[in-house]
Amino acid sequence: MSTITKSGFLQFKNTGNPAEVLGVADREVPAPKGHEVRVRVRYAPVNPADLNFMEGTYGRAATPPCIPGHEACGEVDAVGPDVQSLAPGDVVIPLLGTGCWAQHLTAPEHAFAKVPSRIDPAQASMLRVNPVTAWVMLKEFVDLPEGAWVVQNAANSGVGRALIQIARRFGLRTLNFVRRAELADELKALGADEVILDTDEGVAQARAILGKAPVKLAANAVGGDSAIRLMDVLSSEGTMVTYGAMSRRSLKVPNKFLIFKNLSLRGLWVTKWFEKASRERLYDVLEPLTEMILAHELVTAVDCVIPYRDCARAIMRAQENNRGGKVLLDFA
Repeated sequence: MSTITKSGFLQFKNTGNPAEVLGVADREVPAPKGHEVRVRVRYAPVNPADLNFMEGTYGRAATPPCIPGHEACGEVDAVGPDVQSLAPGDVVIPLLGTGCWAQHLTAPEHAFAKVPSRIDPAQASMLRVNPVTAWVMLKEFVDLPEGAWVVQNAANSGVGRALIQIARRFGLRTLNFVRRAELADELKALGADEVILDTDEGVAQARAILGKAPVKLAANAVGGDSAIRLMDVLSSEGTMVTYGAMSRRSLKVPNKFLIFKNLSLRGLWVTKWFEKASRERLYDVLEPLTEMILAHELVTAVDCVIPYRDCARAIMRAQENNRGGKVLLDFA
């Protein structure tokens, strides 16, 4: 196992506009030692969290210079002499909090999760954040019986689309708020039961659809008035889980929802979930999600694949609102 004398990576030396602060560099990558594993990265998506991290607005402050990137998929190309769980040729996803935007990653073996070699590496690169967030929201906050309704906003987001597909596997029904009516057919093709405009009129429409059926779980990625509309649709004793703040507006809760509905307001940051999850719990989530990907029951849309050295173009595309899916960085 030799040192790799030239391996590319992306880094930013100060926070700011991601398209301006992100740059390409090269480094030597030494042979792994002890329990270390070296992975040759293939794909890595550009997530909103990555953009926020480079902007300096993420929940965990950056300490530049540093390498961004919360997700990736690659192949083990070398292992340290004490490694037991992985071998060269294994396909893995990193479980690191950040630092994935590099041609080679070296970390302890427990920092990687093995996935089937036949999996689409592009889809696997997007497994760790959005699908896991959706799975945890559906399974760990409210005990939902088969046929129960779940309501969400930002239903066309990465998490929203994953939630629709995972909910269908669990036999749950989804009522999905969106900002554009033309998204309805696309989301229904994924398995959405109802797609409604995120407006006050949409709330009235949702009530008419639901009738007396209880709604005990809402997924909030927007905040502001959109979150209030979710609370309006929730039934008494319902729970709203906030995992994003796309509107960048604070969550202001009308007193009536606490006094008369006794709603529970919870938060989910999947980074913290990974930090606390046991290895057993981790695979209890990753394995069925991997099975869904292999069966084409869980598909994450890809807008474009861009070579990592053209990172400015990739970042600018990821910042646009008219994308058809994720922007992937190609580290081949």
